[in-house]
Amino acid sequence: MSGDTERADSLRLHLDRPSSARIYDYMLGGKGPNNYAIDREFGDRQLATMPDLRRAMRENRRFVGRVVETALERGIDQFIDLGAGLPTQSQPHEIADRLAPDLKARVVYVDNELIAHAHSEILLASTADPERHQAVLGDFFNHGALWRSIRATGLIDPERPTCLLVTALLHFMFPEDRPDVPMSVYRDKIAPGSLLVLTHVPDVPEDDALQEVTREYGTTASPSYLRTDEEFLEFFGGWPLLEPGLEWTGLWRPHADRSQEPWWDEDTRGLPEGEPWWEDQPSRMYYRAGVAVKP
Repeated sequence: MSGDTERADSLRLHLDRPSSARIYDYMLGGKGPNNYAIDREFGDRQLATMPDLRRAMRENRRFVGRVVETALERGIDQFIDLGAGLPTQSQPHEIADRLAPDLKARVVYVDNELIAHAHSEILLASTADPERHQAVLGDFFNHGALWRSIRATGLIDPERPTCLLVTALLHFMFPEDRPDVPMSVYRDKIAPGSLLVLTHVPDVPEDDALQEVTREYGTTASPSYLRTDEEFLEFFGGWPLLEPGLEWTGLWRPHADRSQEPWWDEDTRGLPEGEPWWEDQPSRMYYRAGVAVKP
């Protein structure tokens, strides 16, 4: 099959079915043309089944913001975001430039979806600094070619610590696809002192809503596979985790005052001041998160 035919088939697949990247963008508040009616309709059906889904996805993005802040505090000024989707809603380059504008952080966004990549290039060209923020089209599993594409941007120095973000991605990969293999390669590529940032939706068999949404994602271009915490931890390769270790996204180093974080006021509207939207049930956040340091 030719490269053009493969790209045409991939494009057709991602137009004919809802896309996880575009659904995520919609849940974060993105609007057309970055997501389509088919994505919004799918998202609304899942919200009817799992009302906390939008807040959980936003909480995952807020976690990414705090991780970027932590990386900057550790002197890390280069970021790779694998499975980045659409860079439209509170993305790492925006956070880094707001918190440390003089640092001029460099960010490479990677996605394998043609539509997401095309939108990313347009958005970054118009809202970011193309000399420091670039989008790469690449397949997570084709680790050799993908790493060469990342290096070709000229933005990442492999001899210096990098913050490698792989958030809300691994639960779209099945064990038989061996995602542990490329993860091991990427861990080897980054320098000592780098941060590895992972989030994942855990398997909770008794959560009927979660199981129903997982089945529904099976009809999209990105079917999902849930894992236990023990299975998820294997992706860190035994590296030590920063405190507080493996945690729900909203409980990983939360700010004392969260009112300035994106969507926080909207997500907690109607609750007593200071009360998180998940109240006393952190499992409503759905995403488990950890940040490891390469020894």
